[in-house]
Amino acid sequence: MKKFLMMSVLLAATGAVSAQPKSSADAIAEYRAMLADGNPAELFEAKGEELWKTKRGPKNASLQQCDLGKGAGVVKGAFVELPRWFADTAQVQDLESRLLTCMEKLQGFNAAEIAKTPFGKGEQINLEGLTAWISGESRGMKFKLSQAHAEERKNFELGKRAFFYRGGPYDFSCASCHGQPDKRIRLQDLPELTKNPGNGIGFAAWPAYRVSSGEMWGMQRRLNDCYRQQRFPYPGYASPVTIALSVYMGVNASGAESIAPALKR
Repeated sequence: MKKFLMMSVLLAATGAVSAQPKSSADAIAEYRAMLADGNPAELFEAKGEELWKTKRGPKNASLQQCDLGKGAGVVKGAFVELPRWFADTAQVQDLESRLLTCMEKLQGFNAAEIAKTPFGKGEQINLEGLTAWISGESRGMKFKLSQAHAEERKNFELGKRAFFYRGGPYDFSCASCHGQPDKRIRLQDLPELTKNPGNGIGFAAWPAYRVSSGEMWGMQRRLNDCYRQQRFPYPGYASPVTIALSVYMGVNASGAESIAPALKR
């Protein structure tokens, strides 16, 4: 009997040693997997599709003639090629700034007023839905941002400088968190955004539904919050620096599959 008890204790101890605790990253991955089948982003996607087709604004028009870079009304595949140069505005634009152009030209909204509207209010809520649906139409496609135009190449270099620029009270830059592999903040892994595969996890996952706040965040909002954490002044919505940063990260994400709209902590 004594020998049996000793063997039982030994086996229990061996099991305790061999059972490795889950890492924080593994636990978060399991949490996301449990929610993936019911990602609330799907609700925003449905709303975005309806907004795209609904006649609204002072001109009582839909966005179905909006050119996102692949021709009027073509949505599929457009997201993974943005930001890009647009001849009609003579600017490099990301998805959100391009939507502002279409909302103003086609529907008669005031783009400048929408850009000043706080996140989660007014037409900003509608932009969240539109970006969710448009990005979802390119889910699984690979990013392939153009660098053919001189302004696209210029934006890449400006975005690179902005990414590595250090400043503010903490002397932070984007690269402080996203310039090296295997870094994390609290329970969150920080992908390296200067190359793949890290950028495929980072840039290719936005817009995303934030479980912690119960909101849909586009890239403009994501970058705004990054600047907040660096204790920098907030960048203007769809401002040149935010678009340049997206060009830099997007080019670095070339070949990565878009999983947007994703699910984030």
